[in-house]
Amino acid sequence: MSTFILALLVVGIVIAAMAIGVIFGRKPIAGSCGGLGAVGLDCEGGCEKPCPKRLARMKAQAEQQQT
Repeated sequence: MSTFILALLVVGIVIAAMAIGVIFGRKPIAGSCGGLGAVGLDCEGGCEKPCPKRLARMKAQAEQQQT
């Protein structure tokens, strides 16, 4: 029983530390390797229809390349 309480306390401390980081507005966790674009996949899971944010980003990139 004491092991369970100790594990619960450790998990609680970790969650509290993450909450404090969010409250103080630290930089969010980010990937370090470029995500799926680094392995040649444009969309997560090879999607056929990108989301609106991705469509807007693709349109902006196309317009930028034309100029």
